[in-house]
Amino acid sequence: MKKKLNTKEKFIETASRLFEIKGYNATGLNEILEKSGAPKGSLYYHFPKGKEQLALESIHLAGEKIKKNISESLNSIENPVEAIIFNIENIATIIDNEQKTGDISISLIALETYITNELLREACEKIFTSIEDIYAGKLIESGINKDKAYDLGSSIAAMIEGGITISLTKKNGDSLRVIAKQIHNLINM
Repeated sequence: MKKKLNTKEKFIETASRLFEIKGYNATGLNEILEKSGAPKGSLYYHFPKGKEQLALESIHLAGEKIKKNISESLNSIENPVEAIIFNIENIATIIDNEQKTGDISISLIALETYITNELLREACEKIFTSIEDIYAGKLIESGINKDKAYDLGSSIAAMIEGGITISLTKKNGDSLRVIAKQIHNLINM
């Protein structure tokens, strides 16, 4: 059974979903209010700094979900190469079935706000860095040199983010599957 969301959680979940679908700039507070079903007066009670604060909390929520999903996927298989391939193929399947980035990427809001909003850019940067660190950590656990592991973690995260964008554009996860096939070549163990 899914737990009932409180008003603040409703705003964050609704905003996160709308930012994913429409983007930050195309999503207005009135639409968030309407879709959340929450009372108007409670928006500024919970988010006195308005849309930016709501977006920041939405980014944090999305980031936590993404990091959790990656960690669970990587931890399900001991071999780091196979674990990373498994994770990429899972993302490809999500794109095949759902055609959306929910719980797999924050790239849309990152691309949309990196020039115009330093606070949101920094929040996205922290999430991307955390994702790179998760991949690097998995590689370090298997005995790969720390410096090499962090370089590989950064490369893998960048390839996946690019693959997500291309896969969404092509409306299938095939670009990610091509990346998954190259992981053996990238990680020389």
